[in-house]
Amino acid sequence: MPNPAETERRVEALLFAAAGPLSLDDLARRLPEGSDVDRAVADLQTRYAGRGVELVCVADRWRFQTAADLAFLMTVEREEPRRLSRAAQETLAIIAYHQPVTRAEIEAVRGVQASRGTLDVLLELRLVRMRGRRRTPGRPVTYGTTDAFLDHFGLSSLADLPGAADMRAAGLLSLDLPADFSVPTPGLSMPEEDPIEPGEEAPEFHMDFLGDPGDEGKGATGDV
Repeated sequence: MPNPAETERRVEALLFAAAGPLSLDDLARRLPEGSDVDRAVADLQTRYAGRGVELVCVADRWRFQTAADLAFLMTVEREEPRRLSRAAQETLAIIAYHQPVTRAEIEAVRGVQASRGTLDVLLELRLVRMRGRRRTPGRPVTYGTTDAFLDHFGLSSLADLPGAADMRAAGLLSLDLPADFSVPTPGLSMPEEDPIEPGEEAPEFHMDFLGDPGDEGKGATGDV
């Protein structure tokens, strides 16, 4: 009969090097005939009990794993960048340059119906906020950017947003634009609006639309 101490050493080596949990049969196939695998596993479980690494059984298979009470040591916190969809980027740009702006005005500039999800994402990320209600029939909600928007893009104020000359120099505008084309100045003409009433500023977030492909050419509900 194989030496029990040697069998325990071999089982320990196999479990340590295995890419995944091993069953008793898996272990037995790699050991000399007659090896007492059950005893070796039981002895190892006792030996490692209470240590930083423990021998545990998962679905009738055995593996070494970090002790449950030390799991916090393996946790790594990191910030994952959240990528805005093309629809969200376009909507954010319109709000930045045309604020205070209503949903209908955003749709008029983009040429497609604005999905609630796009605005929800921008509200959730605190890049835009609901400013107030326009003093026009229907009392539509107006949107504007936040201090978090300025901080994210490294702007001291909305006046630092690039103008037509800056965009043309960066190759973002075509050189054959109409002579009367201009980039709007945020807040230059401030339509009359009333503040949002308490409780109105909390949007509902349905799902994460970040990272979705652009919606070029899509219809009413395809802009996120």
